[in-house]
Amino acid sequence: MTKEFDLAALLAERGAERYELHAKHLNHQLPRMLHTIGFDKVYERAEGAHFWDADGNDYLDMLAGFAVMGLGRHHPVVRRALHDVLDASLADLTRFDCPPLPGLLAEKLLSYSPHLDRVFFGNSGTEAVETALKFARYATGRPRILYCSHAFHGLTTGSLSVNGEDGFRDGFAPLLPDTAVPLGDLDALARELTHGDVAALIVEPVQGKGVHEAPPGYLRAAQELLHRHKALLIADEVQTGLGRTGRFYAFQHEDDVEPDLVCVAKALSGGYVPVGATLGKEWIFQKVFSSMDRVQVHSASFGSNAQAMAAGLAVLSVIENEEIVANAAAVGERLKSRLTELVDRYELLADVRGRGLMIGIEFGRPRSLKLRSRWTMLQAARKGLFAQMVVVPLLQRHRILTQVSGDHLEVIKLIPPLIIDAADADRFVDAFTEVMDDAHNGGGLMWDFGKTLVRQAVGNR
Repeated sequence: MTKEFDLAALLAERGAERYELHAKHLNHQLPRMLHTIGFDKVYERAEGAHFWDADGNDYLDMLAGFAVMGLGRHHPVVRRALHDVLDASLADLTRFDCPPLPGLLAEKLLSYSPHLDRVFFGNSGTEAVETALKFARYATGRPRILYCSHAFHGLTTGSLSVNGEDGFRDGFAPLLPDTAVPLGDLDALARELTHGDVAALIVEPVQGKGVHEAPPGYLRAAQELLHRHKALLIADEVQTGLGRTGRFYAFQHEDDVEPDLVCVAKALSGGYVPVGATLGKEWIFQKVFSSMDRVQVHSASFGSNAQAMAAGLAVLSVIENEEIVANAAAVGERLKSRLTELVDRYELLADVRGRGLMIGIEFGRPRSLKLRSRWTMLQAARKGLFAQMVVVPLLQRHRILTQVSGDHLEVIKLIPPLIIDAADADRFVDAFTEVMDDAHNGGGLMWDFGKTLVRQAVGNR
C-alpha cells in the first residue's frame, strides 16, 4: 500500500539533514560559506520580523529575505487570502480565459502610478526586468540598453547584460548589446544617446549594491534626455518599490519623474508565491501586442496564477490599511538618524545613507595607527572583510540577521521588513553600538575572527 504524503512527518524525519542535503544536491558552496562565517543556524519558526531557534531564542530579521518579506513572515491577511484562493478551487491557468484576479491586481498596482496603463505579470524580479528590456527594444526598434555602473537587475541572461558587477558577468558572454554609464552622470548619458541606437536606460532609484541613491534631479533630467532621443526610462523598483524607501515607488521622491516602464516583484509576493510585474505605457504594450497573431509573443507559463494574484492583492490591501509606507518612512528615519549620530563617535564608521528602510552603513580607513594596521591587514586579504566582521557578531552575539551589501564592499545593507517598529530599530542600533565599541577597543574575539576571515580569503585565491 502506498504511503500517503505527510509533510510534517517528512520534516520531522529528515529536517536535521538540511545542510547535508544542500551540500550533496544543491549549491555545495552555500553550506560551506554558512559554516565558515557561523551563519549555519537552525531556525524553527518565524513571524513578522523575527525568527526563533529550537531553544526559543529570538532573532531580529534586518534582511527580509533580500527584501522579499516586506510584510514580514506569515502575515495573517496574506495567509488568509491564500487559504481562500485554494479553497475556492478556481479553474486556474486554463490559458484560454480571462480570470478576474490578474485584472484586479493590475488595476490596483496601476493606481499607484497613474501615468502607466498596463501590466505584464511574470514570476520574479529578473523576469520583470527581462520583460522591460524586450518591450523597450521592440517598441523603439533599437538594440542597445544603457545601465548604471554597480547596478544589479537580476541574473538571467538579459538581466545579466545590464548588471554592473563583473563578478556576475564573467564567463557568461556574449550578452546583449549594452553600455554602462555612471549613476548621476548626465554627460555620459548624453554621449551614448547621440549614437541613435539606444532603446532605454534602466536604473535603480536607489542601488541595492552599496545603497547609492540617484543624485537629486538626475532621474528627471535623464528622462528628458532619453525622450528627446526617442529612448525610454525603465525604473527597476524590484527592491525599492512597495514602500521600501518611504514612498510607494522610490522614483516618486523626485517630482515629475514618470518612467515608461516600471519593474516590481519581491514584496508583492507577500513572501509566499513568486510574482513579478512590469508596468508600462499604453503605446508600448500596443506595439508589442500589435495584433491577434502576436497575442502570445511574450508570456510566462505560471504568470498571473491565482495564488500569486491573491497574494499581491492582499499585500496591497495591508500596505494601505496598516499604513506600511508611512511606517517605513518614520522608522527608517529613526534608524538612520540614530546611526548617523555614531559617525563622529567611531573612526571606522565612514557614512550612513539611504531612504526609508533601505539603509547603507559604510566603513572606512581609521585614523589611529593601531586600528589602521588591522584595517590594512584585512584590506590586503580581501576588501569587505571588516563589514563581514560586523555582520557576524551581530548574529552570533546579538541575534540580528544582516548582510554585507555586495562583494568587495565595506557596506552593510539594512532592508528589514517594513513592519518593524521603533523598538526593533533601537535594538539594532544598541547592538551595533556594542559591536563597534568592541572593534574600536581592540576586542579580541572580533579581531580574531577577522584573522580567520583573512586565512579563508587567502586560501580561496
